[in-house]
Amino acid sequence: MSRDTLFLLDNDWADPALGGERHFYCKDCMTVEGLLAAFPDRAANIDVVRVAWPRPRGPVVAMLGEENQNCPALAFAEGGFANDIEALLAALHARHGFPERHP
Repeated sequence: MSRDTLFLLDNDWADPALGGERHFYCKDCMTVEGLLAAFPDRAANIDVVRVAWPRPRGPVVAMLGEENQNCPALAFAEGGFANDIEALLAALHARHGFPERHP
């Protein structure tokens, strides 16, 4: 892998555990989607993979392992990853020049 890969959940899905009728999005994935849209020049340097909500999430499992399916997730080109929102936002800043989130 020569570039970082960002895994995001699709932004419209139903949860069978909640009846399967209501539709949802992931707030952390939407935060990252907003960053990508606001800074397309920086986003262009990252491979973005959108995955379906149900587990197992094949592409994420293949790269990060079954125990690390949380999204959003940023897989680093040289190995390693961030898959909690604070670490991921910090990595997007440090690795790709996105602005820092205001505390």
